[in-house]
Formats: sequence, structure tokens, C-alpha cells
Amino acid sequence: MTTTKGIDIKKLIVTIIMAILGIVFLMPFIWMISASFKVETDVLTYPIQWIPETWNAVENYKSVWTGTMPFLLLYWNSIKVTVLTTITSVTVSSLAAYGFAKINFRGSNFLFLIILATFMIPPQTLLVTQFLLFRWLGLYDTHMGLILLNSFSVFGTFMLRQFYLGISNELIESARMDGAGHFRIFASIALPLVRPAIATYAILRFIWTWNDFQNPLIFLRTKELYTIQLGIQSFADQHGSIYSLMMAASVSAIIPLLIIFILGQKHVIEGIQLGGVKG
Repeated sequence: MTTTKGIDIKKLIVTIIMAILGIVFLMPFIWMISASFKVETDVLTYPIQWIPETWNAVENYKSVWTGTMPFLLLYWNSIKVTVLTTITSVTVSSLAAYGFAKINFRGSNFLFLIILATFMIPPQTLLVTQFLLFRWLGLYDTHMGLILLNSFSVFGTFMLRQFYLGISNELIESARMDGAGHFRIFASIALPLVRPAIATYAILRFIWTWNDFQNPLIFLRTKELYTIQLGIQSFADQHGSIYSLMMAASVSAIIPLLIIFILGQKHVIEGIQLGGVKG
């Protein structure tokens, strides 16, 4: 429906609805930032003070970063675990996906179906088995155990396989006729062609690992090994849930996620567009 002035009423209504939904989704994030700047007594006042009347930002962030809780150590633990997990998971998933998509071997489809079937098992049902196995292997209460736990992804293998299937088999065969082996074809031809998909999966894996609370809670016991998500919880226990400090810690915790998304959003959009073209 279009008015005499050429304004599309339907698009205008949809735009207004999307703008309202966007504001609603942003409100918790804005409240978190606002609360991190306030004195504790103003955090839960009603109606909400979106702009603090009394600013206490410097003291709040100073208490988080230089207080009794070793926040910098927790930050480093999270960065180490998340970066190593992302690199390992992307490498393993990419190699496995290429193998299932472009290398013909007996039982490949059956093996892929078995791997895909494990995607349907709720992760919570495996926790006891994983806990006993990691204790037996000596990986309990170590960062290496936490890294290995998230390094093998059925979702990553399935997602990247779909993109590898889109690469022309004639291109692969031409490279093989020129004497290239599978690893060279993978590194020189296939990998650059699926770069947007790999970037998308890497960003998703980074976010999932950084925000993971359950696995560090179960598989870490030493406080010096805690990640930042466990640290915020401990921070609340130690200070009796001082929300202004908790929000300051939470704002500090999302900085790497914002940086990763800003740097990789171009590749994410390319990956979504490429997936849309594939249908």
C-alpha cells in the first residue's frame, strides 16, 4: 500500500515495529551499562534512572579490576581457554568437514550419520561420563581439559561440510591431476573458498566458549584457574551481590565479544549471504 506521496505504509509499519523491538532488546544492555556507573543505592531505584544522578563509574571499575578478586587473572584465563579452544575447534571441524565432503572412502556417509546423530544427545546427559573420563585421564581441574571438551563440534563439522559441498568437484579433480595431494588442495583451494563460513563458525565458537558457565563450574575446582564467568559469580558471593560492581564486571567481560564481532561482522554477513544463496 502506497500513499500519494510515495510512502510505502507497509514498510513504514514494519520499520517502526522493528525499531521498537530493537529498543526493547537493547534495554537490558543499556541498564547494565547505566548500573555500572551508579552508586549502589541508585541501582534498583524506580522509576529507572537511565542517566545516573550520582556518578560512581571510576570507583566501581577500580574496585572490579584492582580489588581483592584477581579479575585480571580471570580475564587472562578466559582469553587463553577461549582462543585455544576456537583455534583447535575450527581446525578440527574444517579438516573433518573437508574429509566428509570431498574424500570418498568406504562408509563415509554412514560414519557421518553416526556423528550427526550424536548432535541429538543433550549435552547434560554426558556430563557424568565426561567427568569420570577426565578424572581418569588426569584432565580434571586443568585448562587443557576445558579446551579439549569444547574443541570437537558436530555443529561445526556439519556447517562447514555444507559449504565444502558447494565447491566444484571438477576443480578438485583438476588440482589432483596436477599432482596436488588432499592436504595441499585443502589448504590452497578449498580453505580460501569457504573463508566466510570459517570466520562465522570461529566467531560463534568464541562467543559460546567465552560465555560458557556450566563446563568451568563442573570441571574446574582451583580458584586460580577460574574463567571470568565463574569469577563474576564468586565476586557476587564475596561482596553480597553488590549489583553496581557485578554490572561493572559484566561490562568488562563483554568487551572482547564486541571487539571480535566488530572485526568479524563483514565475514559473518558474507557467510550468511553465501548460505542464503545455497538455500
